[in-house]
Amino acid sequence: MIKIGVVQATPSLFDADKTIQIVKRWIQKASQEKCQLVLFPEAFIPGYPRGMNFGTVIGKRTEKGKKQWQDYWENSIEVPGKYTDKLGELARKHQIYLAIGVSERDLTSKTLYCSLLYFNPDGKFLGKHRKIKPTGSERIIWGEGDGTTLTSINSRIGKIGGLICWENHMPLARMAMYKKGVEIYLAPTADNRESWLTTLKHIAVEGRCYVLGANQYVTKDHYPPSIQEEIIEENEVLSPGGSAIVSPNGEVLAGPLFNEEGVLTTEFDAGEVIRSRMDFDVTGHYSRDDIFDFRVRDIPGIIQDTRLDN
Repeated sequence: MIKIGVVQATPSLFDADKTIQIVKRWIQKASQEKCQLVLFPEAFIPGYPRGMNFGTVIGKRTEKGKKQWQDYWENSIEVPGKYTDKLGELARKHQIYLAIGVSERDLTSKTLYCSLLYFNPDGKFLGKHRKIKPTGSERIIWGEGDGTTLTSINSRIGKIGGLICWENHMPLARMAMYKKGVEIYLAPTADNRESWLTTLKHIAVEGRCYVLGANQYVTKDHYPPSIQEEIIEENEVLSPGGSAIVSPNGEVLAGPLFNEEGVLTTEFDAGEVIRSRMDFDVTGHYSRDDIFDFRVRDIPGIIQDTRLDN
């Protein structure tokens, strides 16, 4: 049996260096729980900027807002780069598969992307997924990814893949993951509503896979003082969390966790995935390829974890 875990924690918003130290502490805690796969929330480095508008209204952007975006850009991370080296070293030290949401900066275009990074227990960076459709005002700060990063990993603990936040409401994006045979489906998010659990359960029974949902726990006090002044109308708890783990049959195995930090764990039973697909297999006997034709542009092949060769 494989133990898999979800971290619900609070980043140091707008501070990549301090957030890396927070990641280190939570990986240590997850390792003490004997987790072999650990998932962190969406945009955990350097934090999801909930409540901010970066000085934008339709047709106008303020210089102050542009400076805030620059600060966020400067605390976003390059992939690969010094921060991915640090994350890889943490994965190697604790012998875990690590998946973590980051704000990724592209030095060539200067565009930011909301990305999910994958590392193996050797500390090797395996790949990334860039969010293909930032939601609502997220489009102010993040660009759109494309089919080339619809990434999945064939690992020693099972086939791993997933989507970020409201990408999981996109049926064809989910189907792209199902077509890759994903058994451990990752769904890091910033959706803090109780209804998010319904989405996780639907993905689990639709894809017949384990689903890991990870969110941040953030209050106004966690923001820099200059930002607190701008989000005065927001609730005191901006993100109560809601992280959870769901079985291939839609059973909630851990969580949902609200209003605190913590590590959720469960054991991954590959046999449960197989048994659950006896009566429904979305890409197998239920796919009806004689009726439907599914194609994804530029989708990469399944990444083979190098540890499989050892």
